[in-house]
Amino acid sequence: MTEAPIPGLIAKLAVPCIISMLVTAFYNMADTFFVGQLKSNSATGAVGVVFSMMAIIQAVGFFFGHGSGNYISRELGKKNYKEAENMAATGFFTAFAAGTLIMILGEIFIEELAYLLGSTETILPYTIDYLRAILLGAPWITTSFVLNNQLRFQGSASYAMVGITCGAVLNIALDPLLIFTLDMGIAGAGYATVVSQFVSFCVLLIGMQRNGGIKISIRNFKFEWHYYKNIIGGGFPSLARQGLASVATITLNHAAGPYGDAVIAAMGVVQRIVMFGASAMIGFGQGFQPFCGFNFGAGLYDRVKKGFFFSVKTSAVFLLGVSVLGFIFAPNLISLFRDDPDVIRIGATALRFQCITFATHSWIVMSNMMTQVIGKSVQATFLASARQGLFFIPAVLVLSELFGIAGIQLAQAAADLCTFLFAIPIQLKVLKEIDKK
Repeated sequence: MTEAPIPGLIAKLAVPCIISMLVTAFYNMADTFFVGQLKSNSATGAVGVVFSMMAIIQAVGFFFGHGSGNYISRELGKKNYKEAENMAATGFFTAFAAGTLIMILGEIFIEELAYLLGSTETILPYTIDYLRAILLGAPWITTSFVLNNQLRFQGSASYAMVGITCGAVLNIALDPLLIFTLDMGIAGAGYATVVSQFVSFCVLLIGMQRNGGIKISIRNFKFEWHYYKNIIGGGFPSLARQGLASVATITLNHAAGPYGDAVIAAMGVVQRIVMFGASAMIGFGQGFQPFCGFNFGAGLYDRVKKGFFFSVKTSAVFLLGVSVLGFIFAPNLISLFRDDPDVIRIGATALRFQCITFATHSWIVMSNMMTQVIGKSVQATFLASARQGLFFIPAVLVLSELFGIAGIQLAQAAADLCTFLFAIPIQLKVLKEIDKK
């Protein structure tokens, strides 16, 4: 971590993370694809509505996973192995309790939750069927994200990739079986996701116990402020990013609702496609994070800075290529998920707007990754929450009122540009502080 050449080391760490992120993106993409074959805009729209609840559950997992993982990587860099073990257990068991609470409350108030997420009357029956199944998996989803990130921050990204991939492959196999063969409809997609997430959880837990690294043990659980303070500091940016992403999706669904189910369905498909493209870049950033944490903990600040610029340049080149392809083939990509003329027309325009600003994610995300792992919680939280929260939510509310459907299509690109302009001075100041060290 502290001596190998930077490009090769980050690439080695990033490849399994990229695969893990792409595989995670497949979970929702698979559901969207197979539910789209039901020939119902309402069913496809329901997947988009429940996606915001999935984002909330994942936000909790990322909160405890990144919060504990950042601390673990710094303590391993300092060779404080006992502290790392205590944090691993504390993050894991607290996340499981939080996921269980989400499941219980969600099932009790499921109809109210469906409306809150942005469901319309026509979408509501599909939303409840899909949401009821997804909520059952909340404890496994939250803890899977914790285990995945703890393995990654230890440098065991390859095994983390294996755990996530097992679940994704199973999900893709179960979707058509449960939806069509067993005639479970959209509920089948939800149960397929829950079963596959449980399998991922089991594989990841076995990996933690047998992979030669930190082991999860209830004896190491510490209900102490010291550990939760570090989880909050390291994990709150992720909670803000994922949580506000959920709020943003809810806001988008409410703004799109008056224009019909086709608009909700189209924007839901666009979200999946953009998420898939961004997943590879985020995975690259996750490969940079353990490198950053180890070297920052070891006091090798110049190495941290060089790793940051390498990651920004590499991800920018990748995103430019993806943007060109996405712009050219936008209608074709939308039609893969929903063969409806209105959905294709609305979705293709929205996707092309987002392709214009897509490359700005390289600076935004890498800056967020770095500030989060080195303990710059305020800067990290702002960068994490800006794109899909602080800027997107006002943008979609204002632009939809001014320009109707066109405003909804344009909102994310406008938010990306604003986030990029704010991220530049924030990260440059952090880099100057590192120079002083």
